[in-house]
Amino acid sequence: MPRVFFLNGPNANLYGLDKSGTYGSESFASIQARCEGHATQLGLSLDFRQSNHEGVLVDWIQEARLDADAIIINAAGLTYSSIPILDALLAFDGPIIEAHMSNIWKRESFRHHSYVSKAATGVIAGLGAMGYRLALTAVAELLEA
Repeated sequence: MPRVFFLNGPNANLYGLDKSGTYGSESFASIQARCEGHATQLGLSLDFRQSNHEGVLVDWIQEARLDADAIIINAAGLTYSSIPILDALLAFDGPIIEAHMSNIWKRESFRHHSYVSKAATGVIAGLGAMGYRLALTAVAELLEA
């Protein structure tokens, strides 16, 4: 069964706490549970993780080189600033999907540049939690190809 690391960056654990906020009303735990169910339906083994620390995310990406077939990543605020995350992703051989809950191109101009995109196979943004499920579907299809 293909193994997917789904990595979430800073503050993703706060999803759903601000009901009127940018990221919707669904909690991080609920999103994780729905992703795990969808991954099972797709025949994927899912390792869903979140950290507020850049180095931890880099460590997990390096771990994925040995233990995962694909990476889905929402690096959150680190998307726009982390060259170490980019370098780690560039060393990964499998598909990489960059996923964002919000449409980063409709937000502040500093969010319009993504270091993660340089390594990503594809990008999904602006579809909320549905985008996370679509990222899993995309990875499943890419791994079949």
